[in-house]
Amino acid sequence: ICLLLPVLISGQASKIAKLSREKAGAIDQPTGKIAFIRDKNLWVMNWNGTDQFKVVTAENASGKLSWSPDGKSVAFCRYGMVDLKGPDHLGGKHKVWDIFIGFLDSARGETPNTNWWRRVTFDLGGRYPEWVRDSDKIIFTKDLNANTVNSQAPNYQVCFIDSAGENFEIIRTDWRDSQNHMLMPTLGPDNKYAFVLMENVTPAGIVIYSLDKKTLSRESVDDQVKFIPQATAPGWSPDGKWIAYIIKSMDEQGIYITNEDLTENYLVFRPGVGQTLQTFPLSWSPDSKWLTFGLGDGSIWIIDITGNNLRMILGPGMNEAPAWSQH
Repeated sequence: ICLLLPVLISGQASKIAKLSREKAGAIDQPTGKIAFIRDKNLWVMNWNGTDQFKVVTAENASGKLSWSPDGKSVAFCRYGMVDLKGPDHLGGKHKVWDIFIGFLDSARGETPNTNWWRRVTFDLGGRYPEWVRDSDKIIFTKDLNANTVNSQAPNYQVCFIDSAGENFEIIRTDWRDSQNHMLMPTLGPDNKYAFVLMENVTPAGIVIYSLDKKTLSRESVDDQVKFIPQATAPGWSPDGKWIAYIIKSMDEQGIYITNEDLTENYLVFRPGVGQTLQTFPLSWSPDSKWLTFGLGDGSIWIIDITGNNLRMILGPGMNEAPAWSQH
């Protein structure tokens, strides 16, 4: 979409300052639990890394996790593989995904069972779930072409579904326009949401949009819609004040936060030499003062929004995609 107005251009990220203590307000010790994936299974621990236990033995879990509002279950994704060999020998392998729910009580009862889960989506396209606060609804990305065996390209759109796998809704009415795709949705206040915009198959950056807008065509997006180019992995804070995001380019790689209208940007964390960030959507503490994230070596960390109090809570290993509970 050539009419989008960028608010952060390439080469500026390295000049961004950190959020001041005064603007951040009081920062208390974190609370809550953190879900994460270890060795392709779903795990949960306390915010400080203690009391780790397996929730689901999936062996193929990957990607964004999201807690239910009551803290009793976690939405997660599992992947499979399609190997297409057409009559003309064209085709190839690609992953397919669906969303599931794991339950903490089944994993910690008198007879723990980590082979218990509920499947939410069934047609191989569900990814990046985010549980709506104080609701049974989940917002997520769906590849609407995933179960079309001869599809030439994916069609990523933002959808809603409830935790029982019912009441499915595609936000866009013009979703057949495959030029503009939507990934990694995260909900904010006032019926707004952020997502990664893809033009064809190329990520363009993060866009802030309204759920009331049902189209994403060139005609429906005007020059007042702002976005952050090269940004990915957005996560809206529970208090609605901040959106966390990642810049992936090696010279500007880091975790940043911005306000709702994208007029303020602050650096939170920049990895050291030889380190890379996992690019799963970022997750906030219940009080919106802390972020959790993973590095390429499988270590899991927390840090406050001023870029201080960095703490490794899991050492390097097969760990990824940490997600903080809502309470």
